[in-house]
Order: sequence, then C-alpha cells, then structure tokens
Amino acid sequence: MEVKEGKNHMSFVKNPTTGKVLEFFGPTVEILTSPQEIQNDFCILRGTIPPGGFVPLHSHPDTEDFLVISGEIEGLKQDGEDHAWIGAKAGDYIHAPSNARHAWRNVSGSPSVEIIITTKKLGQFFQEIGRPATGSPLPVTSEDPERFAAISARYGYWNATPEENATIGIPLSF
Repeated sequence: MEVKEGKNHMSFVKNPTTGKVLEFFGPTVEILTSPQEIQNDFCILRGTIPPGGFVPLHSHPDTEDFLVISGEIEGLKQDGEDHAWIGAKAGDYIHAPSNARHAWRNVSGSPSVEIIITTKKLGQFFQEIGRPATGSPLPVTSEDPERFAAISARYGYWNATPEENATIGIPLSF
C-alpha cells in the first residue's frame, strides 16, 4: 500500500524494504528504509544474527534501538571496566545510547532477528562496510579487517581489539 501526497511525494508504505541485504562476517542487515531518503529522519534495519554469531564490542555516537522480533540474543553492556551480558527474547526492547560500548551474541540454536532503529549516518556506514549477502557467510579476506578499521575511523566509530573481545567471550580472529 502506498499513498503519495503533494509535491514532496511523501509516501506511506507497509513493510518497506530497499531489497538490500548486507552481510557482516556472519550477521546480516536488511535495509528497510534508505538512509539516503531525504524524507526519512532515521534508518530502520532488520538485523539477523545466526546461532553462534556475534557483533564484536564497539561504540559510536549514533543511538540505536533494538526490538527483538524472534529468537534470543544477549547484549553486552559495558561501563568502564564493568560489563554484563543481558538476555533478550522476542518482544524485548533494548536501547543503546550514544557512545555506549556494546556487543551482541547469539548463544541459542536459532537465528535472532531484531528491528534496529538508528541514525541515517549509521545506515550509510552499514551500506559502506557490508558485503552483499549470499545466504552463507563469506570468507574473511586479508583486506577485510584493514578496510573495516579504515571506514570505522572515518566515521568516528570505535572497535575493540581482538584481545578486548576475548576478555568478554567473543572469539574475534581476523
């Protein structure tokens, strides 16, 4: 269903998607609302983390909100040296404020799926670092970690080292 109005062509769309699904060394993101759309104030994504998958410890100035729509996931909240894994299941909502250090892991036997509401800037970052999803994780090339670090730095995003990830139980081995 789509309704268009006036010269701005504001549209009302049920179940929007750009059709773009990107892979990030296991987890995937489907871009539901394009960060390039002038009419959008934020970007909506559908994230999927496969069983055993994870998103390493990181932070960015962009606020993120997560609504778990299926499966189970654990989010890491880190304040200084203290951290705690917080479990979430379908129907749970998690808010990650600006610059909060956080990570995700799926320790269940099924994929976890989340609706992610964030800034257009973070949506553009995902578009730049993601690789087209093929249905199974693509192998990590020797250039991937350097490329990821360079793009993250350009956006002002922080990523933990493999050693820092290991201390919280994430086996990052780039």
